[in-house]
Amino acid sequence: MDIDWAALGQVFGVSLGATVALVGVFTLGILGSSADKSGGGSTVLARTGAYACFGLCAAAVAYGIYLIAA
Repeated sequence: MDIDWAALGQVFGVSLGATVALVGVFTLGILGSSADKSGGGSTVLARTGAYACFGLCAAAVAYGIYLIAA
């Protein structure tokens, strides 16, 4: 049995990059959702950005489940 080390390294690199990116986007969502309530218009923008970040995270998870199931 031979191991394709180049392919294994690529899978590791992509997995690491995707994990760091997904955690970063989720963190931005948490920061946006905890915006100061007295901010007025900037609070609305922060909340909208937070919802977009959470939506992106949900889409990434759904795509991962799709890849596993397909």
